[in-house]
Amino acid sequence: MAHISQPQLPNTDSGSSNYDTLTPHSALTSMSASTDDLQSAGAQAIKAVDPAANEKSKSVAASAVPDGGVQAWFQVVGSWVIMLETWGLVSTFGVYQTYYETTMLPNESSSAISWIGSVQGSLLFFVGVLAGPLFDAGWFREILLAGLLLVVLGQFMTSLCTLYWQVMLAQGVCIGIGMGLIFLPSMAIMPQYFHRRRALAIGIASSGSPIGGIIFPILFSHLHLSIGFGWATRAIAFILLGLAVLPLVVMKTRTTPHGKAGLVVFDKGTWTDAPFLLFIVGSILVFLVLYVPFFYIELFSVDHNVWSLDQSQYLVTLLNVGSFFGRIIPGALADKVGTINTLLACTLCSAILAFGWLGMYNIGSLIVFTILYGAFSGGVVGLVPAGVVGLSPDLSKVGARMGTTFTLAGVSLLIGPPVAGYIVGGATGAEWLGMIGYVAGCLILATFFYGLTRRLMV
Repeated sequence: MAHISQPQLPNTDSGSSNYDTLTPHSALTSMSASTDDLQSAGAQAIKAVDPAANEKSKSVAASAVPDGGVQAWFQVVGSWVIMLETWGLVSTFGVYQTYYETTMLPNESSSAISWIGSVQGSLLFFVGVLAGPLFDAGWFREILLAGLLLVVLGQFMTSLCTLYWQVMLAQGVCIGIGMGLIFLPSMAIMPQYFHRRRALAIGIASSGSPIGGIIFPILFSHLHLSIGFGWATRAIAFILLGLAVLPLVVMKTRTTPHGKAGLVVFDKGTWTDAPFLLFIVGSILVFLVLYVPFFYIELFSVDHNVWSLDQSQYLVTLLNVGSFFGRIIPGALADKVGTINTLLACTLCSAILAFGWLGMYNIGSLIVFTILYGAFSGGVVGLVPAGVVGLSPDLSKVGARMGTTFTLAGVSLLIGPPVAGYIVGGATGAEWLGMIGYVAGCLILATFFYGLTRRLMV
């Protein structure tokens, strides 16, 4: 059998050094001609003659991943900023929801207003069906720049809004599309730099989300009282603008793209991969309800006279405090006991806590609930991307698989909070009971499907 060598491939970013490719079949380049067709044929021939050689090529490719180093951790820093500018803003919508309902858009229903946040969050996922394949094809720098510009532009335009449709277009659509362009690639780049510590790296990067969810609600709640809605929203926009420079400077891919033609939007292997399909179903159920408490915990507190309106704003902050620890600790644990195992545990704990929400009618219990739910739900959000990577045998198709997963999950995020708002309706005790049951029930079902995923992986 011919000797398997590690070829040196040019990096896609000018001025950077050459790196080894990550895709397993590329380790066979020295055995074949320079064309892609001959390379693929050689890989298939070796796999047919000696299956062990195929596994060896995978281990060689994995060993080529640096799994640390300055450049690798720069990607974590850049992704951390992107998570702050995407999920950090999504996590902030609870304070906007309350402000719109009580001050700016009092004639709009709770369900109608929640559609703004749902559109924003769902577009973060929907656009992934395009952003993932574009990332795989080597357009990372272009989509990164476009996405960051749209997020900042949308935030500035939101500061000028006074009508419902204006807020929907600026905060829902413009920011949502920008988020979708940058979120998925910021996660898909991690396998190029991390293998053994991949879940930890993704967890640290995703901790930017709760930091944004801590800072932005406090900033908005304090500033809109003194300088008004417009300048409070613009202050956040200026922060987003300044931070956007960092990922543009430090983030770069280390593998040669497949070519900027012939985008593969869907990985055909997805539809015959039973564990991955079950994982997608579980993720659809998770994102149907996981962010409902982030949207409605503040309103729940006010309706039940647990805290005043001014004090209740801190509940969203406490959710994100818990989420910060939930991004990092489960990520470190997942590298030791398995990503799906840890995701399964976090989803189950989130479901149990959701059932416990039924009895949280005093400030002490509600604070405990918000911190714990934030922690375990944060673990779920941080581990889903790592789960996609772990269930993807071909790392060159991670972007496409993430795009498929998050696009389908985006449908859930689009309809989930408005359905919760419709159930709450007049915010009576019975209606809150129904909404909480809806959240807990979906999380229990998600736990079941993640459990089936784990079973089929054995």
